[in-house]
Amino acid sequence: MSSMHADFSTNVTVVRPATFFISGFSNIPHAKYYYMFLSLVYVVTVLGNSFIMCILYLARRLHTAKYIAVFNLALSDLCGSSALIPKIIDMFLFDHQDISYETCLTNMFFVYHFMNMQSLTLLALAYDRLVAICFPLRYHAIVTKLAMFLIIGVMWILSVTFFSLLVGFVNRMSFRRSNVLNSYFCDYAPICGLACNDISINILMGKISYGLLICTPLILIIITYFCISLALLKIAHGADRIKAVKTCTSHLILVAIFYLPVLCNVLASVTTPLHPNAQIINNSLAQTLPPMLNPIIYTLKTEEVMQSIKDLYKCSRTS
Repeated sequence: MSSMHADFSTNVTVVRPATFFISGFSNIPHAKYYYMFLSLVYVVTVLGNSFIMCILYLARRLHTAKYIAVFNLALSDLCGSSALIPKIIDMFLFDHQDISYETCLTNMFFVYHFMNMQSLTLLALAYDRLVAICFPLRYHAIVTKLAMFLIIGVMWILSVTFFSLLVGFVNRMSFRRSNVLNSYFCDYAPICGLACNDISINILMGKISYGLLICTPLILIIITYFCISLALLKIAHGADRIKAVKTCTSHLILVAIFYLPVLCNVLASVTTPLHPNAQIINNSLAQTLPPMLNPIIYTLKTEEVMQSIKDLYKCSRTS
């Protein structure tokens, strides 16, 4: 075990480890092949999200409020994967599983912050679809570029503030027993499990984090699509209804890809205790696959993006 140092206050001695040891898989042969697979996922994620951001920047027809949110989603996907996967590769492919206390908390902040930004951005896109279908004549007056910038700016401020507090409260924990984290990154729950003092405030913050990250955005998205469904039923012509549904298809797929794996993991852990190795596989795939798939889905399922790619290709050929 790594050496520990103590911070003294008036009544309580808080003991912090100099490092944490991230255990990863236990007793799995050829586990490095899985981490090599995650390396491939990361390469595709970087290329895909960089490509979609370049298209959104270069294509003037995509300089709209909706695609400001799409750009933010691609940025959050890219940064979230960059906060998680390279560290996993470094730890488990190059045997650097000891991570300093400060680096661990920093890694935790960025992983959770960008996951939260992905979730909140999906909510912002649901709001965009709600206004577009329920108030089509007022859409351009309500969902302006300025309004979308303000929404995304508020999301960033709230997320940074909350997760700074969440990570800051870790400094209240005292670690006397072990510094081994049974996870694949600096995860909040395993760190709480190592603490040996009163962590009731940390548990509360963890529950709020889960509500902020998963429950609240998902509930609001479900309510949004319930309202959209009611609006679609009022459309008289079937062709117009199908056209309106098609504008929601790509967003619905993104919502399913992001939330379903997380919810399945939660349900599985509640109903039947999962082996730690199964938890690592489920959770890591739930975190790494959506950022890889999102740009592919937006490219293939959104006519505006596909047409913009074709136009840019034609311009490059003629020039």
